[in-house]
Amino acid sequence: MSPPRSGRSWIELGAMGASKRVLIALLGAAYRSCDNGQMDSESPVVSESPFGGASGSPIPAHDVPTEPDGREAPFGKPARSLRRRAGSAVAGIAALAAKFGAYLKAGVLLLPKLALLSTAGTALVSIAAYSLLWGWTFAAGFVALLFVHEMGHVVQLKREGIKASTPMFIPFLGAAIFSRSLGDNALAEARVGLAGPVLGTLGAVAVAVAGALTGSDLLLALAYIAFFLNLINLIPVVPFDGGRAMAAVAPSMWFLGIGGLVAMILLLGNPFLLIFILLALREMPRRWRQLRSRTIEHAAYYRVPLRARIAIGAVYIGLIVVLAFGMSQTHILVSAGHSFRSI
Repeated sequence: MSPPRSGRSWIELGAMGASKRVLIALLGAAYRSCDNGQMDSESPVVSESPFGGASGSPIPAHDVPTEPDGREAPFGKPARSLRRRAGSAVAGIAALAAKFGAYLKAGVLLLPKLALLSTAGTALVSIAAYSLLWGWTFAAGFVALLFVHEMGHVVQLKREGIKASTPMFIPFLGAAIFSRSLGDNALAEARVGLAGPVLGTLGAVAVAVAGALTGSDLLLALAYIAFFLNLINLIPVVPFDGGRAMAAVAPSMWFLGIGGLVAMILLLGNPFLLIFILLALREMPRRWRQLRSRTIEHAAYYRVPLRARIAIGAVYIGLIVVLAFGMSQTHILVSAGHSFRSI
């Protein structure tokens, strides 16, 4: 009975062996169809799309990021070289500089317009301030006459080869211009200083003539205030125009000018004049020290020929006479309901 049992066992073993061979063959085919044979190579590849579809050609796996010396970079990111970082920084700075240059160029092109806008803006503010006292028509004319006076300084500065700003108006203090200097010497400073009262006096005369011809009290009042303000500017102390003129004629007159300012405060009761006294006390000692220092530079600045001194003095005295006469001819007490008794 043993042989038949033994035959069945060999048949079963043979079947099992055949099954094993079939299974190995199937696994080999699957292994080759999945292209996993290339996993034995040194450069791993991925032959299929991560979403299950065939990707076409093998995609090399990412290399492990390393630093230039071969070490693995921290956090798995490649380290940038110092030269590359410096180049990026320089490029960024250059871009910012180019952008800033473009803005600066645009600002330079707009500067003249901004200067005109600042002049117009401060003029409107001054008109609004003065209109509270005298009405807007008188205030507008008053600011216009201030502009004429200041433009005299601007024109003369340009003739001296010095660039000046446009006039800036300061309510209840007048107006001002700004420049890097007033000339190369005291004579040029005197010419610049007197140019404002000269042109301002001409403007006042024109308004006075128009007022006389038309019988306009408003124009006469404007002429009077213009004569008055140009005369005040001839006080012989810096920073007034008269002080600029005295720098070329007789600087010692500055002390007389201080006394004149104090007298005006007592007579007019205008506290704003204290500002001019403070400015005079700030600038006059410095100018006087320069005058007495006897250095070559300062001596050259204050060296003025006698003929020029006489000419400046004659213009100065002539302006005082004309302005005083103009005030006497145009003084009115009331115009358009506004009183001018205090001036």
